[in-house]
Amino acid sequence: MESNIFASQPLIGVFDSGIGGLNLLYVCYKKMPWANYVYFADNYAVPYGDRSKEDIYMRVCTTFDVMKEVNVSAALVACNTVTALCIYELRKKYHFPIVGIQPAVKTAVNLCGSCSVLATPATCKSQALKNLINEHGREKTEVIKCEKLAKFIEESAPNFNKKALISLLPKVNFNSVVLGCTHYSFIKNNIQKHYNLPVFDGMLGTANHLSAILGNCNHLTQNKGKINFIGGDICRNYEIFKHLM
Repeated sequence: MESNIFASQPLIGVFDSGIGGLNLLYVCYKKMPWANYVYFADNYAVPYGDRSKEDIYMRVCTTFDVMKEVNVSAALVACNTVTALCIYELRKKYHFPIVGIQPAVKTAVNLCGSCSVLATPATCKSQALKNLINEHGREKTEVIKCEKLAKFIEESAPNFNKKALISLLPKVNFNSVVLGCTHYSFIKNNIQKHYNLPVFDGMLGTANHLSAILGNCNHLTQNKGKINFIGGDICRNYEIFKHLM
């Protein structure tokens, strides 16, 4: 099918392993309320950070096949693990624009001089993150594996046991913190207070990138777009998104 990227109300497919991408959906909707969105989640398989690349790619392609059928204007990969492991293969297979989120290492290093990246095991060992750090961070960046944090957030949001949460936050050694998983954005304020350091998550930069791809469509319509939820725990995803709004 032809992409409807120049339609007055483009359709954006947003994919995440669970609830983490709801944070990115919220930022994009606030910036581009004239677009329509469909949120695809794989909550029952989360966390992706413990899965193999082959398993993740197979699961993601199942969703992207649906995106192709509904003729999305563009797709957002709201999962850092999927972006790190599969974004290049997805762009080769599918012909609509695909925007992936990645840790805001460049911004953190430029503004603060150095950063500690908190990420899932799969993201930590990915070549994509290594390339990003080699280009923008090098000796100014440390990567810290968070084994259980994404799962804790997926299971506990939107209300967190603060003592349990703090026990899962590792020691950091640098001047700022970069969130290498969209799930972590749910606890961004907790992380900032715990470390007393600037915290970066890459949400706005990703939304700006998507906006540039779509172009300025809002002058064509005064109508607000609709948001639909497909796959995973639809009811819970919807309720948590309402909490963000």
